[in-house]
Amino acid sequence: MRRILVLGTALAFSLAAAQPLQGNPNLRGEITVWSWDIAAKALEANIPGFNRLFPNVKVTVLDLGNQAVYDRGLAGCAAGGGDLPDVYSVENNEAEVFWARFPNCFTDLNTLQPAASTLRSLFPAFKWTELTVGNRIYAIPWDSGPVVMFYRRDIYSQAGVNPNTIRTWDDFIAAGRRIGAATNNRVKVGVIANGQDDEWFRMLANQNGCFYFNNEGTAVTVNQPGCVTALETVKRLIDAGIVLQGGWNEQIQAIKAGTVATSMFGAWYEGTIRSNAPEQSGRWGVYPMPASRPGGVRAANLGGSALAIPASSRNKEAAWAFVRYALATTEGQITMLRQYGLVPSLLAATRDPYVQQPQPYWGNQRIWQVVLGTLGSVPAARGTQFFQEARAIMVKVQADYVAGRFPNAKAALDAAAQQISQATGLPIAR
Repeated sequence: MRRILVLGTALAFSLAAAQPLQGNPNLRGEITVWSWDIAAKALEANIPGFNRLFPNVKVTVLDLGNQAVYDRGLAGCAAGGGDLPDVYSVENNEAEVFWARFPNCFTDLNTLQPAASTLRSLFPAFKWTELTVGNRIYAIPWDSGPVVMFYRRDIYSQAGVNPNTIRTWDDFIAAGRRIGAATNNRVKVGVIANGQDDEWFRMLANQNGCFYFNNEGTAVTVNQPGCVTALETVKRLIDAGIVLQGGWNEQIQAIKAGTVATSMFGAWYEGTIRSNAPEQSGRWGVYPMPASRPGGVRAANLGGSALAIPASSRNKEAAWAFVRYALATTEGQITMLRQYGLVPSLLAATRDPYVQQPQPYWGNQRIWQVVLGTLGSVPAARGTQFFQEARAIMVKVQADYVAGRFPNAKAALDAAAQQISQATGLPIAR
């Protein structure tokens, strides 16, 4: 798959200034927002600032959980738009499911005033890919998910591991063995959701310039070389005995118990660690993800979301004002970065002085410089409307491969490609 440096280019040459948002006390009514976890909290944090401009709009943010938002969104659209909120949170890699299957369920934001097209230059081009169909814009970019390694400074130091020397996955495995030896194998260096998710595979595949589908969304590419290397690495990490296996909740529990020394996730996970383990302030740091080979890419993206307005909303003007305040103003984006670690997609926000500040929780490291420094190297990847089908297949195939039910990673991914092709009708890329 081709690699593009869209965001890096945008950051270097097109840091458009965010548009000022004019308040309006005459705008009245109530709106409801659906979201999840720290994303919901981040949107709530924006309500006071929003209400200084729009004092007569009441905003209620409901934290339904990630899967519930997706499932209820699909059900609501299938029912003709009933039981949907005024503002809907959608992950970028799932967004095309809605536009493709329910093209009339969400508002074309170009039909509102000001038209969404006036916001295009404020965000990197790649963030619009999954949110736009022809001339229609269905959602506004929210955050990005540049992948980094969150690590425990004290545990690495105890084991004599310098994170600056971890440049490849081979280095990471060696570090994991040293940390295991130094802690009587009590501490692991990661939690892989094998059997529950394939997020490690997706992060590693993205770093290698591979994904389920090509960037045109026209062919299955999951069995190409970059994905093979990614799946092999996942199995090597598990076979080395240096990682735990578990889902989201198990990872949080391991962080709080001090039994995991590293968490690899999109940078939005910063807020998750900070809010779940405030007592560990000063013990954590950040470094770029290891490469698959010396000198290779040390960047990927996991997650990143957008906000849309269902066509059934009865107060679109107020919903649109809230979306623009939260996502298209530096104040809105920096509020979410400061309090919950959501990495802005708004280009102007990356120049805010807060981005340059040392962060006490992270040992006074300037972590946002590390995070934003990876963005220009993130290879593009497209979820397409078939993301969930492909993901479900890969979760099973990865678990079977780790359990030894395939002779090698290529055979496993050939099987995955066949299943994804049958499920989607897309051909397997040659």
